[in-house]
Amino acid sequence: MATQATYDDANLILRLYEIRREDKMRAARSWFAATFRPKTVEEMNQIAAPGTNENANMRQVTSYFEMVASFITSGVLNKDLYFQSGGELLLTYLRIRTILPGMREMMKNPTAFKNLETVGEEFLAWYDQKGPGAKDAIIARLS
Repeated sequence: MATQATYDDANLILRLYEIRREDKMRAARSWFAATFRPKTVEEMNQIAAPGTNENANMRQVTSYFEMVASFITSGVLNKDLYFQSGGELLLTYLRIRTILPGMREMMKNPTAFKNLETVGEEFLAWYDQKGPGAKDAIIARLS
């Protein structure tokens, strides 16, 4: 059963939006959305080699949306309200979805990005409820 969104949820979403507007975060998000589409961990390491600005961008974006997802999984932020305007979290998840097992192995952390994965899959299920083809359309557009 979904819980009613509160003013605190709305205020947290607005604060998260403010953080997204910070110059470095905006540049990292722009690079990630335009460039980051690896199919393997090896490709990820070519696109965003350790020690590069691209790697810093990737880590900034993925860790930011992992943090946002942790707010949702812990119940601090209303999931349904966030899903109405938080599509960039889904983009981030879809961009790492297929390489997530390899990333976890490389990081030696079997729970890396677990919140992002959990919320990303719930987000896809939310789209699935929007009507025939909605989920497939968003995956095609963002992946």
